[in-house]
Order: sequence, then C-alpha cells, then structure tokens
Amino acid sequence: MASSEEDGTVEEKENNNKKRTKSAVATAWLTFYNIAMTAGWLVLAIAMLRFYIQRGTRKGLYRSIARTLKFFQTFALVEVGHCAIGIVRTSVIVTGVQVCSRIFMVWFITNSIRQVQNEESVILFLVVWTVTEITRYSYYTFNLLHHLPYFIKWARYNLFIVLYPLGVVGELLTIYAALPFVRRSGMYSMRLPNMYNVSFDYYYCLIIIMLSYIPLFPQLFFHMLRQRRRVLHGEVIVEKDD
Repeated sequence: MASSEEDGTVEEKENNNKKRTKSAVATAWLTFYNIAMTAGWLVLAIAMLRFYIQRGTRKGLYRSIARTLKFFQTFALVEVGHCAIGIVRTSVIVTGVQVCSRIFMVWFITNSIRQVQNEESVILFLVVWTVTEITRYSYYTFNLLHHLPYFIKWARYNLFIVLYPLGVVGELLTIYAALPFVRRSGMYSMRLPNMYNVSFDYYYCLIIIMLSYIPLFPQLFFHMLRQRRRVLHGEVIVEKDD
C-alpha cells in the first residue's frame, strides 16, 4: 500500500510540474504576443500621425499604412487559436466574430476597393481601431506582468463606450460607400450559367453583412459592459447559458 501511495504522489507531482511548465510557456508566449501587437499598433499610430502632419490630408493615408495594417490585423487570427486551445478564457465565437469582421474590412473592402480608401469613414475606423488596440494589448501585457497601471485599466474599460459605436459607424459607412463600385464592377460575384452552377452576388452579401450589425453589435457591446462592471466595480456577473 505504501508503494502505491508513493507512486500516486510522484505521478501527481509530475502532473503538477507539467501543468506549471505549460502555464509558464503560455504566459511567456502571451506576453511576447501582446508586446508585439502593442508595438505594431503604435507603429501604425505614429505612421498615420506623421503622414497627416507632413501631407495635411487624408488622401493616400490608407495606402501608406496598408501593408503594416494587413499584417497585424491578419496576425490577430492567432487570438482565435488562443481561445480554442484554452490558454485564454474567452469565447471562441465572440473573439472569432470580432477578429474576422476586422479582417473582412481590411482585405475585402478597403484593400479590394481602392475607390473607398480615401473616405473619411475609413480614417474614422482606423483611428478607432488603433486607439482601441493600443489600449487593449497594453492592458493585457501589463496584466500578465502583474504591474497594471490604473489608467490603462480605466482606459480599457471606459474608452470602448465611445470608440466601439464610432468604429461600427466607420465600418458601416465604408461598406455603404463601397456598394456602388461593387454593383458596377460585379467583383467577387458569380453569375449563372457557370461550371459550378452556383450564383453569388457580393453586392447583396455586403447588404446582409451590414444588416448583421443590428443583432451583433448590441451583444458584443453589452458583453463589454458586463466585463466593465466586473473589473471596475467587482460585480459578480452570471452569464446565461445559450
């Protein structure tokens, strides 16, 4: 009996050591990732500010930062993986919707339709995204390092109240501005007859996407409000089962 108890104790210690090692590796990776993303969005902020100071116009701003924007925004797909494997305790669906909607805006709207790149709405959502991401990633970084300044915590859970709706307005206005060009060019659309016997109209797809903001925005916004109450005011939030 003594030997079996000792074996059990040894096995339990090994499992605990493995868990601690995995936790340390995950923390190290998340710290590196968040530092890199904070730096990336800071580079974007500086590039946008410098462009506007030097040129005095928004025209050409998007094209000047497009490559950097596409890299860092696309790299954010890693966050869906973080949720899926459990190293971050956040909903895969919520994270997936937020990340994929951003990637869609970058690759399938502003990058694909050059006619909208100089729209004021593009600058609006770019500024909102930049401020939001610098705040968010710096919050995660300092939190992982256990040295979280209160002003970053405050900014993380207060600025979104204004920035989130402004970002949505910018995105919707950009998609709306793209509609005439999409309809005229027929881009990404498939007409019958074709070898796949499938019809797809990107123009109506964009309209459906715009309409999807109606149910999705309140859910994501109120999710953040619940997080705000929990973090800033210590309220215990009981999430309802779906």
